[in-house]
Amino acid sequence: MVTNDNHTKHVVLKNLFINLIYLNIRKLMKKLSLLLLLLTCFIVRSFAQNTNYSTGSLLQGLDKLNVVGTALYIAAHPDDENTLLITWLANEKKVRTGYIAMTRGDGGQNLIGTEKGDFAGLLRTQELLGARGIDGGEQFFTRANDFGYSKTTEEALETWGKEKVLSDLVYRIRKFQPDVLITRFPPDERAGHGHHSASSLLAEEAFDAAANPNVFPEQLKEVDTWQAKRLVWNFYNRGFTNTPPDDDSDFITMNIGGYNPYLGESYGEIGSRARSMHKSQGFGAGLFRGERMEILKHTKGQPAKEDLFDGVNTTWSRIKGGEIVTKIIIDIKRNFNPEMPAASVPALNQLYKLIQTLPKSPIVDTKLDELENLILRFAGIHLEINASDYNVSPGDELSGTLRVINRSFLKASLNGFEIPKLNYSINSNTVLNEDSRLEVPFKVLVPKSMDISQPYWLKEKHPIGNYVISDESLKGLPLSPPSIIGEIKLNIEGLLLTINLPIDYKYVEPSFGEIYRPLEVSPTITLSPNTSSLVFNSTKSQNILVTVRASEENVKGNVYLELPNGWSYTPKTASFNLSEKNSESVIKFSVIPPKEASEGHILIKANVNGQEFENARNSIKYDHIPQTTTFPKAEIELVKLDLKKKGKKVGYIQGAGDDIPEALKQIGYSVDFLSEEDLSKDLSGYQAILVGIRAYNVHEWLPFYHDKLMTYVKNGGNLIAQYQTSRGSEKFTDKMGPYPFNLTRDRVSEEDAEVRFLNVDEPILNKPNKLGSADFNDWVQERGLYFASDWETNYSGVFSMNDKNESPKSGSLIYTKYGSGNYVYTGISFFRELPAGVSGAYRLMANLISMK
Repeated sequence: MVTNDNHTKHVVLKNLFINLIYLNIRKLMKKLSLLLLLLTCFIVRSFAQNTNYSTGSLLQGLDKLNVVGTALYIAAHPDDENTLLITWLANEKKVRTGYIAMTRGDGGQNLIGTEKGDFAGLLRTQELLGARGIDGGEQFFTRANDFGYSKTTEEALETWGKEKVLSDLVYRIRKFQPDVLITRFPPDERAGHGHHSASSLLAEEAFDAAANPNVFPEQLKEVDTWQAKRLVWNFYNRGFTNTPPDDDSDFITMNIGGYNPYLGESYGEIGSRARSMHKSQGFGAGLFRGERMEILKHTKGQPAKEDLFDGVNTTWSRIKGGEIVTKIIIDIKRNFNPEMPAASVPALNQLYKLIQTLPKSPIVDTKLDELENLILRFAGIHLEINASDYNVSPGDELSGTLRVINRSFLKASLNGFEIPKLNYSINSNTVLNEDSRLEVPFKVLVPKSMDISQPYWLKEKHPIGNYVISDESLKGLPLSPPSIIGEIKLNIEGLLLTINLPIDYKYVEPSFGEIYRPLEVSPTITLSPNTSSLVFNSTKSQNILVTVRASEENVKGNVYLELPNGWSYTPKTASFNLSEKNSESVIKFSVIPPKEASEGHILIKANVNGQEFENARNSIKYDHIPQTTTFPKAEIELVKLDLKKKGKKVGYIQGAGDDIPEALKQIGYSVDFLSEEDLSKDLSGYQAILVGIRAYNVHEWLPFYHDKLMTYVKNGGNLIAQYQTSRGSEKFTDKMGPYPFNLTRDRVSEEDAEVRFLNVDEPILNKPNKLGSADFNDWVQERGLYFASDWETNYSGVFSMNDKNESPKSGSLIYTKYGSGNYVYTGISFFRELPAGVSGAYRLMANLISMK
C-alpha cells in the first residue's frame, strides 16, 4: 500500500521527471529553430492500433524508431516466406520489413476446409496477414494469380503476363524503397516450381528496372525511381539444411536465432508462431529455439562482406537534418520510467513536431506513423469504433459507439469525431480523465450509392493467370481498405492528432472470449445457393435451395432464375417477406434439364421494389483468422451429362476436405460419410468406398483398417483411393492397397496435356461409359498430382500423360483386381474437376465406381 507521504513524493518526482524531459527537448530544439517550439501539429494518418502496451514492447518500439533501414522479401506464394528471417529483420535489425508474394496461393491445397480457387486465395491472404502480425513484417502482392503447379519459369511468366507482374513489383520497390531485396528461390529449375523461379527472375529484373526512369515511366507521377543496395538469395540446400553453397560465389552467413529480452522470446519462437498461421497448408511448426544459421548468397548490386546491410546507412543521418532525431530518441530512452511510460509523451510529442519539419520521404512518413502509434501506447490511450451489428446495407442506418480511454495522468481530450464517407461529424472538447471510459454513440444513414464490401482483386472476373484490378491505386495491397473509417481527433498534451480507425464489430463468444469482426457493407438481399454446380445424368429434375438473407428490416420481394436455352424450372417466381435484419428464408426451385447434353449456368436474382440483386454470400470462418465475407455472383454451373452408372450406395472417407460427396449425390448416388467407428461395421452394402484426398496423411488411424478394407475389396467391393501426399508416405503406403506401390511428387500440371490410353480395351475405359479423348477436354488447373510409381505387376496403369518437354508418366491411375473386387489409386484431380462440372471427369468416376 502507498502511504500519503509516499504518494506525495511520487507526484513530485513525476512532475520533476516531466519537467526535465521538457528542458532537454527545449535545449535540442534551440539548436534547430525557435520556430519549431511554436509549431502546431495537425495530421491525418492511418493508425492500426498495436494493443501491446508492455514496457518491453514500448522500448522495442523506441529502438525500431531509431532505425531507418528497409528490406523486402520476395517469393511466389503464401507460406514461401522465411518467417524466422522476417522476424529477425523486423525485430533484431529493426528495419522496416516487407514480404511481397507474387500470388495469393489460389491454386494451392486446403487442409482445413473446402475453399478452392479465389476463396482459397482469400483464406491464405488472411493467414499471411496473421503471420505478419506476429513476425512484424508488412504484406504485399502482385496481380498474379496462382493457376496451379507450373514446371517452368516460361509458363509462369506467360500465364501471369510478365510485364504486368513486373510492373507491380517495380512499383512496390519504388514505393517501399528497400535497401536490400531478398529472394527465397533461385531463378532456375532448382526452385522446383515455375512460380518460384519466376519470382526470383522478376526480382532480378526489377532490381535494375526500379532505378531506370525509362521503365514504367507512368509510375513516376506517384513514386520515385529507387536503387536498392543489393539483391541476395536466401540460400538453402535440399532439405533446407542451410549449409554453405558448394561454389565460390559471394555469400554471408548470419545467426538469426537470437533472443530478444524486450519481447521475451527468441526470433525462432516468434518465427515459428508466424509459420504456424499457414494452417490451410499444414505448416504448423514447433517453437524453434537456439542458434539458427542463415545463408544469403549475393545476386546483384554491391556484395555484402559481413552484414546484410553493409554500406547502408540505417541511421537518421541519411535524412537531411535527421541527426538530431537519434540524439532525442536516445535521451527519451535514457529517461524512460518503466513504472510511468506516459512521462515520456511530452518528449515524444516534441520529437513528432521535429520529424514533421524534415524533408518529405517514404522513410519520414513511415516514421511518423510509427511515432504516432508509440505516442498513443506510451500514453496508454485505447481507441475503438464499434458498430452495433456486423453488417449494414446501403441506404440503411449505421449505429455504433466510439470508445476512448485515457489510462494515464496526461492531459488529453477528444476534440472531434468524423465518418467522412457518411458525412458525419461532431465537434467536441471533452476532457479524457485518467482511466475514465468515454463512449460516444452515433447513428448515421449509409448512402444508397455505397459500394458493398468486396476484395478489390475479385470485383471483376479474371482470366487464368492474373487479376483484373479496376482501381490501380489499390494494386499490391493485401486487402481492400476498410469499408467505413472513422477519424478521431485527439489532443494529447498539446499535440493534435487525427487517428483513422476502421469501424468494426465486437462481440463475446462464451467459449472463446472477445472477438473483433470487420464491418460488412452487404447487399440488401443475398441469394446463396446450396451448391456451386448441378450435374444431371438423366432428364429427372433436381432441387436447389436458395437461402435469401436480408441485411435490413422489412424486406420483401421475389426470387427468380435465369437459365440457358432448353433448361426450365419451377416455380417461375417465389416470394419472400423478411421482417428482421439478418433473418433468412430458404426457397426451393426444381431445375429440369434438356434431353440432350448441355452446359451453362443459373443466375439467381431477386427483385425488391424494382431493384435487382444477384449476389450470394460467402463467409470464411476459422479461429485463426478474422471472419471474412464476400458477395460473389449467385451462380450455379449446369451440366447435363450422357452418363451411365451402376450401384446406388457409396461410402466416403473424408480426408483434407473436398466437395466430391456432393458431386456424387447429384449423379444419383447415396453417399455415407464413414468415420473410424463405421469402418468397424459391415461394409458390404457399398458399391464403392472412396478415400478422400490426403485421408492417409490426416488420419493416423486409417492404416490400421487396411485389413478390413482389403476384406471389403476381396468380397466384391471397389475401393478408390484418391491422391495422398508423398511427404511421410512411408508410414502408410504398405497399408493402402493389396499390393505394394510408392507415391511420388510426379504430376501433370497442364490441364490440356494429351491423355493417352495405354490399353483401349481396359474395362475402365469402356464400361459403362465409353471414354474418348473428348472426355479430357476443358479440365481445370491440372490433370493430376502425386502419381504412383514402382507398383507390383498385379497393378495396371491406364493412362499415359506428361507436361511439355517431359517423359510420359503412367502413374495417374493404377488398379488391380483383388478377389472379387477392385482397388484403385488415382492422382487424377477429381476434387477439382467434379465441382467444376467437368463432364469427362464424371464419366470416368462413374466407370470406377461401377467396376465389377
